[in-house]
Amino acid sequence: MKIDINNRADIISLVDTFYGRVEKDTIIGPIFTQVIRVDWAHHLPKMYDFWESVLFGKAIYKGNPMLTHFDIDKKASLKTDQFEAWKTLFFNTVDDLFEGENASTIKQKAQSIADLMHFKLNPPKPGTRIM
Repeated sequence: MKIDINNRADIISLVDTFYGRVEKDTIIGPIFTQVIRVDWAHHLPKMYDFWESVLFGKAIYKGNPMLTHFDIDKKASLKTDQFEAWKTLFFNTVDDLFEGENASTIKQKAQSIADLMHFKLNPPKPGTRIM
């Protein structure tokens, strides 16, 4: 039986497993490994703090993910395919490791964050009707 995401150790397990999958992914992996050449030793602890802040409301994350993604978008265009690949990997990782209220909540929050970033990086053209 799977457990829910209950603490930082669970966040670390989720983040480490997720980014292990990201590195191997053919759609978004090259963005991390070849384009921005992520320093995993620096990036992963920031992601632990980010998701712990998002899920548990702890004010420990320091950074601006939107600005970071604007910078990444200048080097590797982040479009629908990239955001869908990210969400699929994230949701599948959560589902493979956890189940429960917090697991559902983190997926909802990830969906909202990814959709907002996608919208800000790819705003509709003038005259486009938004539903």
